[in-house]
Amino acid sequence: MKRNDSASTVGKTLRGIVAAGMSAAMLALAPGGIASAADEPAASFAPIDQPGPAFSVPQNLLAESLECTGDVTGASRDVVLLIHGTTLNPDTNFDGNWFPALDKLDWPYCSVALPEDGMTDIQVSAEYIVHAIREISATSGRKVDVLGFSQGGLAPRFALRFWPDLRDMVDDVVALGATNHGSLTVDAMCAPGCAPALQQQRLNSAFAQATNSHQETFAGISYTNIYSHTDQFVTPNLSDSGTTSLHGGGGSITNVALQDVCPLNVADHLATGTYDPVAYALAADALTHAGPANPARVPLTTCTKLLMPGVNALTFPGKYVDLWNTVLAELVAYPHATSEPSLKSYVYAQP
Repeated sequence: MKRNDSASTVGKTLRGIVAAGMSAAMLALAPGGIASAADEPAASFAPIDQPGPAFSVPQNLLAESLECTGDVTGASRDVVLLIHGTTLNPDTNFDGNWFPALDKLDWPYCSVALPEDGMTDIQVSAEYIVHAIREISATSGRKVDVLGFSQGGLAPRFALRFWPDLRDMVDDVVALGATNHGSLTVDAMCAPGCAPALQQQRLNSAFAQATNSHQETFAGISYTNIYSHTDQFVTPNLSDSGTTSLHGGGGSITNVALQDVCPLNVADHLATGTYDPVAYALAADALTHAGPANPARVPLTTCTKLLMPGVNALTFPGKYVDLWNTVLAELVAYPHATSEPSLKSYVYAQP
């Protein structure tokens, strides 16, 4: 299918697909939270201290994927690493919001471009994140604050799970609408086939099971998981038993819905990761304080705002339409797979 036909094709089908996923998500909210569909015994996955593998991606590609502001070397505060969502890249995800917001705060930051706009095997994308965290930590001499949207909140957790040397290099993991346990809406979207990274973001996929095996968080890292009840792509997310929220392990955790702070908030998936002022306020709170975000510190005046800092109100409408067109085109045009990529050998316990 040609890319110039993509947006119109998805536009005709997206509403029905999302509705199907939302209906399924409602059914999934059993009293115990996310229904377990684990096919892989947890014992077969690598212990949490098993050393990470060597990279399969060439060093030059890893280096080219990382871009940083000039003040990262010898930074006076922890550097923020921004990780984009599926179908996007650092510019489409952050250029009109988080980049200028951090510039205004004189906050050093980097971004990593995941291969093929985050549509390919997340296990490969994780290598880019591992490299980025190591490089930023070595260059700045400080820990790294990871801020990710959607897949960008999930993929660094896979990196932390299977490259344990990273854990001492990371202070915060802040996730905006992350598919931490997969999504039922993605199940519906992938029924006829979808990109490999989307297959891996299906609810309780083998990739999700591996990422969450043994424990979901690690000591010394603060986790802030921000989600919206009105997210149409990452479902179920109607409570802190939903897909984005984390539980158990060694880290300190805040799971918070936008509606916990502002009950009338109706941000959808893209809004949560690109312009919503409540999502920004929660993320900024986590980055500027020890530990995870504390929703009580977010002023109620945040609920009256329409856009996060860094968003230009004059250019926003056109850029947001372009962003949606990018997402929709990628969803259809990228080659579809009928199943998720096989888990790499390092994911399993080695003899």
